[in-house]
Amino acid sequence: MGELGKAILSLGLLLVVVGAVLLIALRFGLPLGRMPGDIAYRGKNVSVFFPLGTSLLISVVLSLLIHLISKFRR
Repeated sequence: MGELGKAILSLGLLLVVVGAVLLIALRFGLPLGRMPGDIAYRGKNVSVFFPLGTSLLISVVLSLLIHLISKFRR
């Protein structure tokens, strides 16, 4: 049970950090969700949004961050 508690606590802290980063990004005017490459379709009865550009940017940033962290841990 102790490991489950640690995992849930870690997930909660991760969500807090992600939320804080998103709030900071909005304050600085970063257009997350409205970047070139994001696909939005609005029809009569349906609306579809796929943030492809935003997903790629977040993927690159997280990959670089993980690479830097792994370099410093060695």
